[in-house]
Amino acid sequence: MTIARKPVDDAALDQLFLTARTYNGWLPTPVPDALIRQLYDTLKMAPTSGNCNPMRVVFVKSAEGKQKLLPGLKPANVEKTLQAPVTAVMGYDMAFYEHLDLLAPHVAQDRRANYLADPQLAQRAAFRNATLQGAYMLLAARALGLDCGPMSGILHDVLDHDFFPGGKVVSNFIMNIGYGDPASVRPRAARFAFDDVCTIV
Repeated sequence: MTIARKPVDDAALDQLFLTARTYNGWLPTPVPDALIRQLYDTLKMAPTSGNCNPMRVVFVKSAEGKQKLLPGLKPANVEKTLQAPVTAVMGYDMAFYEHLDLLAPHVAQDRRANYLADPQLAQRAAFRNATLQGAYMLLAARALGLDCGPMSGILHDVLDHDFFPGGKVVSNFIMNIGYGDPASVRPRAARFAFDDVCTIV
């Protein structure tokens, strides 16, 4: 059988992985709403377990929105978040299974019953798959020419109250998005070698 797909070229690998970096400073270049919509419409096509799609996002762009965001940030993350054109508040829907009739009609009834019977199973599925979708967002953003700065230095109870009222959706992490300032990039840190952390059996 012939495989139709070919590996992406070196430039694409660089943009997505090899020379891509996490940015702590941002150029004053706006990110239009149309590009944010394109970002979501790209990442949404990537797989989740049973197509459950638990990620929920608030894209914060306005000065008012940034001020609302500040109380939920740890001090080291304040300045770079204020500077970023967009900050995505990444959350996950604890009752994601309510949407399985739309997203996975072939298994909706059984899956929903399993999650209702085991809230810990539902929480693990929501957290795991929403985090996976957050990684897809980072890669989709890079593929569309944007830079990212994901962060976990947040106060979850504050963000949950201010951005996800009602208790069904809870915060996961935040991600600054825009066009990164090269001067804000730290030297590349070490990575494990393959043989340090991987095994082929």
